[in-house]
Amino acid sequence: MDENLRGLDSITLTRYVLHGQRAHNHARGDLTILLTAVQLACKVTDVCVRRSGIAKLYGLAGIGNFQSESEKDLKTLANDTFKTNIEACEKVSIMVSESEDMALVLDRNLNSAKYAIAFDPLDGSSNIDANISVGSIFAVYRLQDAGGIRTVEEATEAILQKGSEIAAAGYAMYGSSTSLVISTGDGVHAFTLDPSLGEFVLTQPSLRIKDRGNIYSVNEGNSDEWNESTRLYVNSIKFPIDETRKPYSLRYIGTMVADIHRTLLYGGVFMYPTDRLHRRGKLRLLYEAFPMAFLIENAGGKATTGWERILDIVPTTVHQRAPVYMGSKLDVEDLLGFFQQTGEQPPSICDEGTLDEDDLSFEVKGI
Repeated sequence: MDENLRGLDSITLTRYVLHGQRAHNHARGDLTILLTAVQLACKVTDVCVRRSGIAKLYGLAGIGNFQSESEKDLKTLANDTFKTNIEACEKVSIMVSESEDMALVLDRNLNSAKYAIAFDPLDGSSNIDANISVGSIFAVYRLQDAGGIRTVEEATEAILQKGSEIAAAGYAMYGSSTSLVISTGDGVHAFTLDPSLGEFVLTQPSLRIKDRGNIYSVNEGNSDEWNESTRLYVNSIKFPIDETRKPYSLRYIGTMVADIHRTLLYGGVFMYPTDRLHRRGKLRLLYEAFPMAFLIENAGGKATTGWERILDIVPTTVHQRAPVYMGSKLDVEDLLGFFQQTGEQPPSICDEGTLDEDDLSFEVKGI
């Protein structure tokens, strides 16, 4: 965080982003405008989440999303909110949403807007009925030659970047309070929505994750389906051989935003490994694994598939999945030791036959 902002009260997200813009002499304010649109979408989504029971937004919408998960009315509304606000800012050429089967290419911006964005509008939607925290995740990517994009194929290729190329990433968590955690590569900063101001206010600047935690977060109900390296690692932290080390505690909410938020604050490791049903993992790269790995690494942690650094992957499709292990640096290094010990091979693209069908639909589409 910039030293000039320390010690000042009520540093809003808008003010913080504007201050960051002034640090770059050649900045035109496009990213500032885009992030302002994203935070407005998060505020609107927060209002909808808090009114969901009263407004009868609980329950199934009657349609599945593209990923064949249970789709909520509220998630549909959140998706529309993000699309509308992002398009209106006129700084984005390409959008990818977890709830859309195709990449949305904003044809009227195609030759001018230099950013692309991928987002999950409402992560953890299956938890809505139980009143458990849900959230939104986003990642902003730069388009190197937006003016040169003329075809859908060129637009598709442009957004399929390594996670290390992210310009900004973050998540909003809608719980007992509403948090927005963001990074533009200069550290990780947490803002909390002040309802009286209607603004996100900086509450946790320069978040750093512990080098080692004592919590692991994973759906252990799938343990019989895990790869051998994950089973060995989890057993090692549940039943440590070293008597001086205490067993780790299991904490699993089932909303990635909430589980990662706790991991950032308390340390430990979050895992969504491969299993027999999801042989290439379940979490999507562009709008789940990449933005969360970007935040974790900027906070001093590590993020891996077990075989490679998540941010080094070059995706080939917009809904491509990957196994995910991220959190405290030493915990993730311990886990990688078991992958080296077993010598397990990474999953092949042929391991999940429906993957290619999931990921290869694109069209130019104004919304």
